[in-house]
Amino acid sequence: MDVTHRVLFLCVHNAGRSQMAAGWMRVLGGDAIVVYSAGSDPADHINPVAVAAMAEVGIDIAGYQPQGWTEAMLERIDVVITMGCGDECPYVPGVRYIDWELTDPAGRGIETVREIRDEIERRVRALLDELAAMPR
Repeated sequence: MDVTHRVLFLCVHNAGRSQMAAGWMRVLGGDAIVVYSAGSDPADHINPVAVAAMAEVGIDIAGYQPQGWTEAMLERIDVVITMGCGDECPYVPGVRYIDWELTDPAGRGIETVREIRDEIERRVRALLDELAAMPR
C-alpha cells in the first residue's frame, strides 16, 4: 500500500503521550501512515506505566526510545499532533497542526494512564478517518 500521510506526534518528553499515540497509529494506520514521535526535551526512557498500559492492549512500545525532533524529520511530515509542548513545539509553514490537550501520564497510576491511552486511541481512530477522507 502506498504511504498516504506522514504524521509526527510531539510532546515535551516523548515518553508517554506521543509514544502511546505513535503506537496506536502504527497499529491502526498500518503501512499507509509513516509515524514519527519526538519531544522538545526528551526523557531518558519511556514511562514504564505507559508501556504497561499499551501492553495490556497488545501494543509493544517498550523498544522505542524518546528522541528530540529534528529538522530532517520536520521536512518529511504533513501532519503534526502536539500534546502539551506549547511554545517549545516547532512550527513548519504549510504543515497541518492539531493540538491534543491530554493529561501527562508522568507520575500517574495505571488507572489514569489507561484512561489517557483510551482517549488517545479514540483520537487516533478519528484522525485516521479524517486523513482517509483527505486528498493526498
